[in-house]
Amino acid sequence: MPNPEANKVTQWQLLLLAISFLTRLPVQLRFNVTGAHLNQASRYFALVGLLLGGLLALSYGVFQLLLPASISVLLMMAVGLLLTGAFHEDGWADVWDGFGGGWQVSQKLAIMKDSRLGTYGAAALFIMLLVKFQSLLFLSESLITVLSAIVIGQCVSRVVATSLIMGMEYVSEDATSKVKPLAMHLSVTSLVTLLVTAATLLVSLIAVGVLLWQTVFILVAVLLILRVILIRWFKQQLGGYTGDCLGAAQQLSEIAIYLTFVSVL
Repeated sequence: MPNPEANKVTQWQLLLLAISFLTRLPVQLRFNVTGAHLNQASRYFALVGLLLGGLLALSYGVFQLLLPASISVLLMMAVGLLLTGAFHEDGWADVWDGFGGGWQVSQKLAIMKDSRLGTYGAAALFIMLLVKFQSLLFLSESLITVLSAIVIGQCVSRVVATSLIMGMEYVSEDATSKVKPLAMHLSVTSLVTLLVTAATLLVSLIAVGVLLWQTVFILVAVLLILRVILIRWFKQQLGGYTGDCLGAAQQLSEIAIYLTFVSVL
């Protein structure tokens, strides 16, 4: 008979699963991963974003000791692509290819599954990376500001993207999909964990004088509005979301965070 204990995992193991899912960091998973495990691990996606943000901030800090700000930002972005395997960037490009090139939902899904990069996706990817570069370069005039923006961008953007799971239906894809398995259910406990992670980061930065509470208020308002827009957009295009949609949501949220910092400053 199956052993029910075999399907039970610790919170530490769920965190490792979240790291394995969102990054290319070497992690050993000593259990058989199921969809239920991934659903539970989604509560730690913001924490993984915090880890990535810390690593990217550290890399920028090292680069800027030896190189100009422009090159440091560019190399830091390259490190980010290596750490994540361009996971979310791929989703961003696929969404624009699918939404731009397909008329019916089935056509859009078929295009999004295609591993080839189309004109819409290439253009969107170029613009997105350029906006990131220019925003971070502008913010690099203050080391504390750019480091804070990097960490917040990586952490909070994943809260916005992951929260969409609770607000929409997953659009099923067939076995030929190239998209990795993803969490398709977000519990209230997981959502609270995500929000607490982000709130702890923001409150901590306010407490040490890095951020003003007014800036955080504006940032939260922008992201809430963006979340509403994303839900309406994905429902209009597909009737729900796919893994690519969540990747695109993360990228767009990250850009929104950087642009909010730029506009406030």
